[in-house]
Amino acid sequence: MTELRRFDAPFVAVGPSGVAIRDRLKKLTAQDLTVLRLVGDHLGSLACRDLKIRCATGSDHDTGTWADRKRALTAESSSRWAGSITKATNDLWALARRSQLAYIRSLEAGIATITYRLSVPLGEKGSKKAPGGYRSPEEWFAKTRRLRLLQDRLQCLQVDYQAARVRVVRGGKRLLRTRHNLEAAELTKAEWCARWQAERRFIHADGESGKRYGNETIRITPEGEVSIKLPAPLAYLANAGHGRYVLAAPVSFPHRGEQWRDRVTTNRAVAYRIHEDVERGRWYVTASWTIPPVIITPLETIRTGGVIGVDTNADHLAAWRLDPYGNPIGAPRPFHYDLTGSSTHRDAQVRHALIQLLRWAKHHDLAIAIEDLDFTAETTREKHGHRKRFRKLISGMPVSRLRGRLVGMAAELGVTIVAVDPAYTSKWGAQHWQRPLTTPRRGVSRHEAAAVAIGRRALGHSIRRRTAPPPAHQSDEQGHRTVQAAPEAPRREEPRPRVLRPRTRSVPPGREANAGNQDAQHRSEHPAEHTRSMLSP
Repeated sequence: MTELRRFDAPFVAVGPSGVAIRDRLKKLTAQDLTVLRLVGDHLGSLACRDLKIRCATGSDHDTGTWADRKRALTAESSSRWAGSITKATNDLWALARRSQLAYIRSLEAGIATITYRLSVPLGEKGSKKAPGGYRSPEEWFAKTRRLRLLQDRLQCLQVDYQAARVRVVRGGKRLLRTRHNLEAAELTKAEWCARWQAERRFIHADGESGKRYGNETIRITPEGEVSIKLPAPLAYLANAGHGRYVLAAPVSFPHRGEQWRDRVTTNRAVAYRIHEDVERGRWYVTASWTIPPVIITPLETIRTGGVIGVDTNADHLAAWRLDPYGNPIGAPRPFHYDLTGSSTHRDAQVRHALIQLLRWAKHHDLAIAIEDLDFTAETTREKHGHRKRFRKLISGMPVSRLRGRLVGMAAELGVTIVAVDPAYTSKWGAQHWQRPLTTPRRGVSRHEAAAVAIGRRALGHSIRRRTAPPPAHQSDEQGHRTVQAAPEAPRREEPRPRVLRPRTRSVPPGREANAGNQDAQHRSEHPAEHTRSMLSP
């Protein structure tokens, strides 16, 4: 019997630790636009210079170096602007460092896969745990060249990682590479320059509790008046006292406006970011702040009312409601979304499907059980080889986006999210639940059966269905009504081992003490052997 991997126990997902809201800056005057662009370009140039210094220091960076960087920027801006710039630079460098390590792990996995497949004979079929050989000599030769390419790339990355050297650019590498493919991106040079300049601007100020309205650099009053503390070289543009510039566009923050107003009224920290959307020709301001951790409900309390099991797929969410005993209730419900088109359209589709799911869970006051998916190791081109459609299917699933959206929206509605191990949920769901739940009037898909398996694992039950009782007169006793592993039984998720023994409790022939004396048995007639001996001449 194949040994199964160990499963992680279900756990309650932790809610978000911060809040971010956005509002549009409407009715900006020409002077407002000029000031915003001048401030953003000036601070953006300082941020680029600071990023260069941070990347040059590498792992030798310490608090003293941080203070020197901040002191050098203060003379050309202010102490608070310098603090925001250096903090954003440190976060950007740390993100690039983590991405570099993740890329190294991906290259190592790809190299290991290619090396193994090159050692396997051509055309040999693979298994679920190990891939097979390549299909043709041409493909085998092409993979040897790719192996050398990945090894050289890995060697260069390992040298950079050991030296704490990262390659990062403000504005994004994707937009930078678009400069060489303007026709494919359907952009002109002027349009690309406008986007590039907008992405490299910096108008971001961290909040500070105890200060007026929670932020001294970018201040927004409860009435919606926006004012900016101008850097020292641009102080001549001020239209208010103390070197501040007041925008003509008020903001109101329709979403979570009351929470934001409560914070600024009590002078609690709120961070602001002003940025331009070049495609729409609009300016926005984003307010963000941290929130205290949400009190997590114990898993035993959540299981008392049942859960809604959800299976994540490339085009829909398959959900089914389960009672506390793991039995499906009612009919399954799919929540569809379309992931074609722009990123804004895809994000709206995911949010629309999630809000329908959350409203259904809120109506029944139930928790949602979902798989703790992570496809970082499954989307590599080396793992699935020529299966391009399957790789595209996995890569197109919005795992991280859906997970982040679901946790944040669920915390807002008060719905608990239970994450379970995704091992074998689709396979065992189809094996144990798809056919029994199918009726002449309702067909059950593999994804809907997987939703039942996910819900049962979140409730602490095994995925395997209860077996029917044995028919009468096939054993000494009727036995138990069902065969079900207890929640505390070890390895209860695995298939039952095959025991080589008789199917009933009767004693095999020749095993009992008086088996040789057939007359000693309680029978209504003589044994067959004795009868034959009596009839023989």
